[in-house]
Amino acid sequence: MVTDVTELFRIERLGVIMEPDPSRPEEAEGVLNPAAARGPDGELYLFPRLVARGNYSRIGKARVVFDSGGRPVGAERLGVVLEPTEPYEQRFEPETGGVEDPRVTYIEPLGLYVMCYVAFGREGPRIALAVSHDLGSWRKLGLVRFFPDGDPDHRIDFDHLNNKDGAFFPRAVIAPDGCLALAMLHRPVYSEEDLPRWLDDLRPSVWISYCRLKDVKRDVQNLRALSMHRVLADPEYWWEDSRIGGGTPPVLTKLGWLVVYHGAAGRAPRTKGEKKRVRYSAGVLVLDRDDPLRILYRSRSPVLEPKLDEEREGVVPNVVFPTGIDDRSGGVMDVYYGMADSRVGVGRLRVPERLPEEAA
Repeated sequence: MVTDVTELFRIERLGVIMEPDPSRPEEAEGVLNPAAARGPDGELYLFPRLVARGNYSRIGKARVVFDSGGRPVGAERLGVVLEPTEPYEQRFEPETGGVEDPRVTYIEPLGLYVMCYVAFGREGPRIALAVSHDLGSWRKLGLVRFFPDGDPDHRIDFDHLNNKDGAFFPRAVIAPDGCLALAMLHRPVYSEEDLPRWLDDLRPSVWISYCRLKDVKRDVQNLRALSMHRVLADPEYWWEDSRIGGGTPPVLTKLGWLVVYHGAAGRAPRTKGEKKRVRYSAGVLVLDRDDPLRILYRSRSPVLEPKLDEEREGVVPNVVFPTGIDDRSGGVMDVYYGMADSRVGVGRLRVPERLPEEAA
């Protein structure tokens, strides 16, 4: 793995792309953390989390508006695509629960758009899936099921853990058992009782789990059946000392798989009424195109951190949270991110020509 002192990746802010519309009750508490995907028509669509009062979340759809120079400048709202209608998306009281923080990947071998989203039901947050052929109508598949690994060192019961930040790779990769597989990034939250002996870091980390491509081609419901779970990355640097988690879905570049991920520093409130003291920033991972468990590059400092008023003030202050990415070609990526759990911002990332040589 390469980490360098002079960072190669930076995100140039392009502006706020969406803000809550006060005339819309479904947005009363924020518009944030959108998925992004190009439709069959070539248009770019966002799928933001829409938060109504009581933290009741839906997933909306909006078409991104560009100026004559190709810069994203706004978003046209197109309605709601996912409501919390299933038992695993609802809590005990009416109008509580939600569907949250989607990531959308067009999985080429399946010819399908796959949405990973957080279903916030009675058991807490879990990863659920929905699929679409056109980004217009979506079919829910249900909760992801994590099957025990054949290796006893990796037998963690993820089905009973809170889990977020799911995102699939768009192409098949080689799984740990050597088979061709589809891979999903995710971020479980575990306690000391949940961990095998070999895993001694309790801080939430980024994991990869796999499902065999041939099984999913036979029945798309097998996309929910994941196994061969491996830790990809643990918290390592000062700006992520509390936790790290997935961000944008992986994009294949000339350097390898590019992932813009999030890290949090600080601590959660310990007493009632205490202010939240956690700061969310974004970094970059570059993974080997054939073996995504092999990290080629990791940014030592943030490529985006909360500095603007819109990022420092909101429902949850001091948060930038990347969830959507649009490959503009030529090594240019537009990254869509949540701002203080209240708005949607967009920034531009340029992929360098090469990674630095590994230090001796």
